Amino acid sequence: MSDHIRLKKGLDLPIAGAALCKVTKTVTPDVVAVKPTDFRGVVPRLLVHEGDPVKAGSPLFADKTNTDIVFVSPVSGTVEAVVRGDKRKLLAVTVKADGKNESVNYDFPKLSQLNRESAVRVLLSSGLWPCIKQRPYGVVANPNVKPKAIFISAMNTAPLAADIDFTLVNEFDAVQAGVELLGMLTDGGVHVSLAAGSYAGSEFHKLKKVVFHTFDGPHPAGNVGVQINHISPINKGETVWTVDLFLVAAIGRLLTKGVCDLSRTIAVAGPAANNPSYVKVPCGVSMQALSEYFNTEKGEVRVISGDVLSGENVGRDGFLGFYSNLVSVIPEGNYFEMFGWCKPFRLKKFSFSRSYWSRFACGKKKYAMDTNTNGEERAFVVSDVYGKVFPMDIYPVYLLKAILAGNIEKMEELGIYEVIEEDFALCEYVDPSKIEIQEIVRKGIELMMKEMA
Repeated sequence: MSDHIRLKKGLDLPIAGAALCKVTKTVTPDVVAVKPTDFRGVVPRLLVHEGDPVKAGSPLFADKTNTDIVFVSPVSGTVEAVVRGDKRKLLAVTVKADGKNESVNYDFPKLSQLNRESAVRVLLSSGLWPCIKQRPYGVVANPNVKPKAIFISAMNTAPLAADIDFTLVNEFDAVQAGVELLGMLTDGGVHVSLAAGSYAGSEFHKLKKVVFHTFDGPHPAGNVGVQINHISPINKGETVWTVDLFLVAAIGRLLTKGVCDLSRTIAVAGPAANNPSYVKVPCGVSMQALSEYFNTEKGEVRVISGDVLSGENVGRDGFLGFYSNLVSVIPEGNYFEMFGWCKPFRLKKFSFSRSYWSRFACGKKKYAMDTNTNGEERAFVVSDVYGKVFPMDIYPVYLLKAILAGNIEKMEELGIYEVIEEDFALCEYVDPSKIEIQEIVRKGIELMMKEMA
């Protein structure tokens, strides 16, 4: 029996270029990268040097504060470069693939023979512990903490999101093994959320040893933070863990095959994408290996690891993020439109406030959206616009003001423990003031981590 939760607040962006459900390429990359910047709360300690040979599953760096947490190479080959930034901050470790796909082999006990302690050791020794994120703050989970519960979203409502059932076809057994191992890590159960409209058609409604919930509504109904807020809100002193479903499958493959396999099927989509479709890639693949999907004939494009609302702009020379199964390609909006804000005859522009004649478009029209902000940053205008797209029991404006003021007590009272940046992505999109809301939330989380450590 599942709980059904219907959300009315939110917004589904009608952006063109959704990926067709077909795999058009399997990428064998020249270079992959593992980026410490993908993992919040981690201070990396390098374990390899340039020129060192590695296998898939070989540790590249560890967390200084908890050296048992290691981050591994997704392919076999040679460490090509150790990329550093200001003050020698470690930005990435790149590995030149040798094409042999040799892996570190593990001989773990059967699932039935594991307990919580041995399950933690399995994930730590294999390098798959970073698959688990912890709330508050969205950091890599602390293995010494037992969470209240573990939450998995088996639905994705983000713009151009990869179809979970398509990307994980034939992976049911791996996902089942993954959720069973995760269930050993908590007494509160593994909670899986599915879309109400496609619940019966999804293979994952057959999962065992989980607690099901169904959600119905626009984006961000698929965000795990929104789901947690409606299922079991996080109070001060409580901890919950979250895992992306495709990473649950990676954990399951570790148990069934004895290797660390971080490969995945990703969607390459967007208005500036050639042949939007699915591609099989290793984790950390270079965007150069996907360049044939980038349509640059009509100008500069932005390549995003993740969705257009909360993903990272990695550029054409960047790499796929550890937690991403989507590459969004959209035109750069580096142009000026005279009198743009007061031109109602705009049939090719989408408006959340329904200010343009495009509101009368027949059918479900899609728009070739770009990065133009249609205005510049201005004073923080207090309005109810955030509340229309923010389906959590939190007052977003008051929380943002508390963060800007650095008021720790108010931030706690207003729900800072429950949110991360992606939960405010739609607020940033509809914001008439053009304020970098996700950056504000990020600074608030960093302040809390510093003050509450």
